[in-house]
Amino acid sequence: MQQVSVKDLPALVASFEAGARPIVLDVREPWEVQAASLALHGAPTVCIPMNEVPGRLAELDVAQPVLSLCHHGMRSLQVAAFLERQGFGQVFNIAGGIDAWSREVDASVPLY
Repeated sequence: MQQVSVKDLPALVASFEAGARPIVLDVREPWEVQAASLALHGAPTVCIPMNEVPGRLAELDVAQPVLSLCHHGMRSLQVAAFLERQGFGQVFNIAGGIDAWSREVDASVPLY
C-alpha cells in the first residue's frame, strides 16, 4: 500500500491507463459522505462504510486500483491494509482524507 497526498492525487489518477482507472473507495459513514464529498475526474467513487467492507468485498474488483478515503486518513489506512491482505495489488491511502482535500486542494468542500 502506498500513501498519496491530496495534492498528488489528481496526477496519480491521470497516470493510470484507460483500462486501469482507479476507484475512490470512500469508507466514511453515509452522513459523512452527505456532509462532504470528493469528485475526481477519471476515478468514480464507491461508498462502503469501513465496517461493511469485509462483507461487501465482492463489489470491488481486485484488479482495479483502489484509492481509499475517509475523514482524516486513518480508517482508510486500515481498509487499504485489509484490501492488500485480501490480494488487491494497487491500493493507495489518501493521506489526510477529505479534510486535507478541503484544506489543501478545494476549499469549496465543507469541513466537518
